[in-house]
Amino acid sequence: MSRLALAAFLLAAAPAWAAPPCADDDGGISLPPGFCASVFADGVGHARHLVVAPNGVVYVNTWSGRYYRNDKPPAGGFLVALQDTTGDGRADTIVRFGEPREQGSAGGTGIALFEGALYAEVNDRIVRYALPENGGIAPSGPPEVVVSDLPLTGDHPMHPFAIDAEGHLYVDLGSSTNACQSRNRTTGSKGIRPCVELATRAGIWRYDALRTGQRFSPAERFATGLRNGEGIAFDAAGRILATQHGRDQLRENWPDLYTPEQGADEPAEELVQLEPNGDYGWPTCYFDLERQKLVLAPEYGGDGGNAIGLCAQKRAPVAVFPAHWAPNDLALYDGGQFPLPYRGGAFIAFHGSWNRAPFPQGGYNVVFQPLADGKASGPYVVFADGFAGAVEEPGGAAHRPSGLAVGPDGALYISDDAHGRIWRVVFHGDATLTKIEAAPSAVHATAASPRASQVGPPEGTHPDSGAAAAVALPTPPGVEPERVARGSRVFHGEVGGAPCAGCHGSDGKGSPQGPDLTGGQWLWSDGSLAAIQRTITEGVAQPRKFPDVMPPMGGARLSAEELSAVAAYVWALGHQAAR
Repeated sequence: MSRLALAAFLLAAAPAWAAPPCADDDGGISLPPGFCASVFADGVGHARHLVVAPNGVVYVNTWSGRYYRNDKPPAGGFLVALQDTTGDGRADTIVRFGEPREQGSAGGTGIALFEGALYAEVNDRIVRYALPENGGIAPSGPPEVVVSDLPLTGDHPMHPFAIDAEGHLYVDLGSSTNACQSRNRTTGSKGIRPCVELATRAGIWRYDALRTGQRFSPAERFATGLRNGEGIAFDAAGRILATQHGRDQLRENWPDLYTPEQGADEPAEELVQLEPNGDYGWPTCYFDLERQKLVLAPEYGGDGGNAIGLCAQKRAPVAVFPAHWAPNDLALYDGGQFPLPYRGGAFIAFHGSWNRAPFPQGGYNVVFQPLADGKASGPYVVFADGFAGAVEEPGGAAHRPSGLAVGPDGALYISDDAHGRIWRVVFHGDATLTKIEAAPSAVHATAASPRASQVGPPEGTHPDSGAAAAVALPTPPGVEPERVARGSRVFHGEVGGAPCAGCHGSDGKGSPQGPDLTGGQWLWSDGSLAAIQRTITEGVAQPRKFPDVMPPMGGARLSAEELSAVAAYVWALGHQAAR
């Protein structure tokens, strides 16, 4: 499509952009004064990243597979085009397109618009579709393959990407492992020297968006040492900014060096400025929030946060955020609708943690980070909260922020990959506003709150979580109820340091990281107490349906008594239905 034809198509399809009044249904999220949200669309699938065309059409990439417990995706392709033709802030035209599951597609995360084409990640490829020239909002022709053979293995198989004004396509290839250990996520396992996966993972690769038939190789690596840089964006000066997911399991893998509090609160999530051949530290370094510097990782000679060594030569972040919040996307605000303090700043979607146990989980929000000259110009604030609903856990959260995009009218769109909701956020307050405010804090149920018994498992893994349930659970033959109760404490991280509840949920009903333990279905044993104990002892190096391995003992150093107790508790969870 020529630029002239594209302009004509966009002009013909564009609706009037008068901001609608705040909707009665804000989708359950809280925002700062003056802002309001509407549910633009719901139930579109596991909505990852999204982009908004100049005519207001929203394009979303959705994903499937073991991360979502292999549930059945909506019929049709994994790409979705949505349009609001009435101006009420809700999509009334929704069209699915692209390869469906029946053709082997599992969807993807990355999506972008460039030069009259829609680019999208699908499986191990980035493809592009020509936008329709005469009517319709969804491409009708087959895609062209821009890049193929992108790696799909390991902990981070997604391929988010962004395209700059010159047509450079930057692709995130997250690490295959947590910390490049000889045995992934295993207590005491040293780091591989050199970390060979850095040649093909844990960095940003650069390709030409206008060329087809490119194939992945180590040669196109642009920057390295980024464990998982899912959000990529460009500011007005041409700087490239990206988020980084900090590593997991400092405490679980190195209990002699870190306290449980440090395991929950370290290391930082990061916002970095990408430079050609820049090295951002992973796996040898992590950013310590307490010390406010890059320090040596324990796998590479670190001593719990004091040693710096070669980390002094790595590139430090431009802004940092609490540990394990999981930054899944980044949008630099270039719109004209929000007040001046937001112009040029960064919105970051935090997907939410799973491994802050035994403390409450965190994230599940969108923050705003003020920026000036590519660096933080003030503290971040939580801009949107309440996505998770009553339970801030991966398996129980109502919604999990995943994607961000700014529309041509300056509205901010937020996608959710738990239940496929998309919010549209607009501003109706005082246009002369000069102060950035945080959203009212969302209230989550805890074991101490009167709502806890009504909503199920408490937020995170409160010290009392699971205790009441353990009393009513069945017991294995020959095992006293006290051992099952003790196992509940081990499972919830109160003793032993194993992150069982982080992967399997505080109620044991599973999460994207680990299977449901309550349904009586056993993936790795016959469900007997001895078999469960053996599985916990040996770990699961190659999970069948889930993305994360389970290291021996869950990555902790369980005593024989703690191992016996937690095995009894898992047995009780799995046999309660047969009682």
